[in-house]
Amino acid sequence: MSENVVHLHKHTDTPATVDTAPTVLTVVPDAPPVRPVPLWVRSGRAVKTAVTHERTRSAGRAVVRHGLYTFNGGRIAARRAWDGRTGSRYERMIRAAEAAGNLEAAEEWEERLQRFRAARHHRRMDLLHSPVDAAKGVAVGAGMSVGVLVALGVVLAISTGQAADVVTPLTATIDFIALLIRIVQIVWGPAVTIGPFLALLALWSVGRKQHAAPQWALPSNVRSGEGEPITPSIVVKALRDLGIPALARAIKEMGDAGASMLGPITIAGCGVEVDVTLPSGVSTNEVQSKRRKLAENLTRHEHEVFITIPQAARTVRLWIADSGALDEPIGPSPLVTDETMTADYKKGKAPWGQDLRGDAAALSLYQRHLLITGLSNQGKTVALRSLALWLSLDKSVQFLMGDLKGVGDWAMFDGLATTLIQGPTDEHVIQVTEMVESAVDEMNRRIQAPPGTTFPPLIVLVDEAQVAFMCPAKDEDKRPYGGSKANSRYFMAVRKIHNQGRAVNVLMWQGTQDPTNENLPKLVREGAHTRASLALGTESQARMALGDKAVDGGAAPNLLRPGLDRGTLVVASDGITIPAGQSSITVRTHYIDDDAAKAITDRAKALRDGVTTLHAIDRSEEHDPLADIAAVIGDAPRVRTKDVLARLATRNPSAYGEWSFIDLKRVLDDAGAEPYKSDGVMVVSRDRVARTLANRDTEGSASAE
Repeated sequence: MSENVVHLHKHTDTPATVDTAPTVLTVVPDAPPVRPVPLWVRSGRAVKTAVTHERTRSAGRAVVRHGLYTFNGGRIAARRAWDGRTGSRYERMIRAAEAAGNLEAAEEWEERLQRFRAARHHRRMDLLHSPVDAAKGVAVGAGMSVGVLVALGVVLAISTGQAADVVTPLTATIDFIALLIRIVQIVWGPAVTIGPFLALLALWSVGRKQHAAPQWALPSNVRSGEGEPITPSIVVKALRDLGIPALARAIKEMGDAGASMLGPITIAGCGVEVDVTLPSGVSTNEVQSKRRKLAENLTRHEHEVFITIPQAARTVRLWIADSGALDEPIGPSPLVTDETMTADYKKGKAPWGQDLRGDAAALSLYQRHLLITGLSNQGKTVALRSLALWLSLDKSVQFLMGDLKGVGDWAMFDGLATTLIQGPTDEHVIQVTEMVESAVDEMNRRIQAPPGTTFPPLIVLVDEAQVAFMCPAKDEDKRPYGGSKANSRYFMAVRKIHNQGRAVNVLMWQGTQDPTNENLPKLVREGAHTRASLALGTESQARMALGDKAVDGGAAPNLLRPGLDRGTLVVASDGITIPAGQSSITVRTHYIDDDAAKAITDRAKALRDGVTTLHAIDRSEEHDPLADIAAVIGDAPRVRTKDVLARLATRNPSAYGEWSFIDLKRVLDDAGAEPYKSDGVMVVSRDRVARTLANRDTEGSASAE
């Protein structure tokens, strides 16, 4: 038999007040032994619970807080008194001016110190003569007062006829003085008793107003500092506590005058902005690397403080948001609210969003290649699409679009873009690559045109471009479509457009995720004039997205919050207004949903004659030029010959990539659908081509019979 445990039970049929029940022994086999908990253990647990209880800790914090309020309030009052009686304030300002290298200010404070000392010396010399002068004044005053009272008594005696009234005013004055002395005697005792407590209360009030206690002892609402306004003293304390020894020593030597490092604190949108001139021995990158700590010292979150480097040497520019302001959405896009808005590719700017100051952020797209990157689901497509939506309102702009995500984000451009390829497969990558190569052919044709020839802007847009760079497919000559080698078809086509397309208004726009050397080659990302990045994971990715110069100047898309800062971009471009001395700007873009985007493209389509959108590149060897011409004309009554050539080259680069106006005219003349002039430009008539095709088909059917 295993060990048994004996449990003690008591009958409960007797009253609770009488503990006379017999003890019953019950044997429970195989039960663990139950041992009574020692009293000292229970006491220790009780003490531990009491010490760690929130009420106990709150009471402890309150005792420490109010005690330090009084103690530090006395220190503050003593320092203020000392500053008022001595020239220490002036000396601190002189040291601060010297540390900042401002010798003019130092000389001015030196002059003020000399004037203060001279005035103080004059007051002390006056004190040597003041006792005698005071005694003389008291004697003369007392004599004059007695004389006045006696004269008043004489007048009173004459009026009443009583000689005793001569001393009545003097007697009344003596009685009044006696009454005052009696009141002072009564009040003096309690005043002496209460006075120290009133003095301590005054010191406590001074300390409480200055929050003169450790952060852990302050109340939770004060300790969090949520929404606390930014003042010079708060900025100086935040800088002092960054953990940079040289900066802390310099501020300590300056005393309270550390604010001399600061420029004016100005309101900037939903926050404030201030320039900080760092003392000698402190570099700007030391402060930049402490962004999180600086933000917490300013009672802000990390994403609410931006540190940039202006033109002035040894200076950092701080932009500090109001608490929670960056979590509030911005207003709708003007593209949505203004149905009469149109675009101007050359002179206009796309309304993209707002900068951190709350000012409108507009981007010029004229002859600038574009790259937007960021983590997945951060608003990259919406930001890229909003630029294309604005540009679609310029009827001269042509689009070749490849969406390698293929979920319909660009479907509203059907009937607006000349080519729209949507899908994530290798076959779609092949189609997009050939589309970009057709744009290269169009670029070469434009370059060979006579000098002075103007060309309509052609935007070659590829969203999710990393799919193209990562594509493993190869053509019949074993040339890869993806990759970043010299024989990579997509890579080389993009590079050619980057090299020469800008001069003839052939521009490359790309959107890509999670930039790395594999899915976004160095030569491609550096070929973009406008580079923008949403939230990224690492600083190395930020450097790939924006370049070293922008990141060294304070650009930090890797510090944006994924999911929370969706649609917020860090932009490096000369096409957007960037504050002087900075290399980038942060933009909160407008959100345009699919329904609003469709409404905008409907307005854009109404501005045009009609566009037939191709959804695949025809790579077949056999082709019918007249049928292809009819297909690219679409529903438009007439299309300019140069537009027909461009669309044909996009439709079948191998067949029409080298076509000129002479080739087009030859085919049309042979078919009896000759081009003609309309408003001074050569056009091709839809009706002529359609009639010719109809007649040809009829004749073909008749001959077959």
